[in-house]
Amino acid sequence: MANVLVCVKRVPDLGGEITLADDSMSIDTSYIGHTVSPHEECAVELAIQSAKATDGEATVLSLGTADSTEQIRDALAVGCTGAVLIEAEAEQFGPADVARAIAEVVRAHEQDGRSYDMILLGNDAADTGDFQVGIRLAYALGRPVVAGVSSIELVDDHVVARAAGADGTDIFEVELPAVLTVMEGGIEPRYPSIPGRMKAKRVTVETVTPSFQPAGSGRVRLKMPPPGLPVQPSTNQTSRVKDKKSAAKKPTGGKASAPTAPAAIAITARLLPPASITLPARRSMPSPFNAHPEKPNPGMAAQRNFPLDST
Repeated sequence: MANVLVCVKRVPDLGGEITLADDSMSIDTSYIGHTVSPHEECAVELAIQSAKATDGEATVLSLGTADSTEQIRDALAVGCTGAVLIEAEAEQFGPADVARAIAEVVRAHEQDGRSYDMILLGNDAADTGDFQVGIRLAYALGRPVVAGVSSIELVDDHVVARAAGADGTDIFEVELPAVLTVMEGGIEPRYPSIPGRMKAKRVTVETVTPSFQPAGSGRVRLKMPPPGLPVQPSTNQTSRVKDKKSAAKKPTGGKASAPTAPAAIAITARLLPPASITLPARRSMPSPFNAHPEKPNPGMAAQRNFPLDST
């Protein structure tokens, strides 16, 4: 039996023109709706399928104001059975703060006898593109982590995760409990039905508050580029905001989709002191494009030390 925690974030549904708030610290959401990123939609689907296949439970978690219950109930409507809201102002929380708040909930549930074999997150948030929360969360909990996975399979006390690599599909096998960040494209998410939405309304959402004051992201402001400036794909993808319309066209193959171009928005940030993080060891399996598939490459366990800033 595998119990899965899947984390989602309420983000603006950026299908049209983007404008900034008066303080230039966030996107003006006065006339637009909200959703979750396509990565997180796929993470929810993987969580539900993994839990059902093992007679476990899938719990959805979000950090934000009471408005985030809309996205929580969307996940409940498609099959999640439990829900947690970390009630806080999401704009005040940087990636390290979010990871710390989620880790607090996981530890509190473990003390109550509710442990999670897998924690799934989207590969990055659709509004800030931090790419950090999953790795920081794994480090805080002392669990192995695989980033950018497109599909997963539970085998006894291990999870086999597949992710798009430079030479084909990389296959990782890690022990449970583990943290995985999901890239869209490997699975087709389901969408809520009317009976599912009615059932979701009856589920009680557990509400908790963080026990600490957030340090913030170090972001100074958001800046719109000059009119007419062509939008180019970002090499580090830190300013990428996905267009919901383009994200709706998901590939049917097993590989993760190529990143889309960022929206017309740039982030000016003040770098906080980096933290050195040692990733848990992972065993790499051979690519299906290996010239000698009958002679698999030897497993390798490597630790990588690299600084993560807060932008």
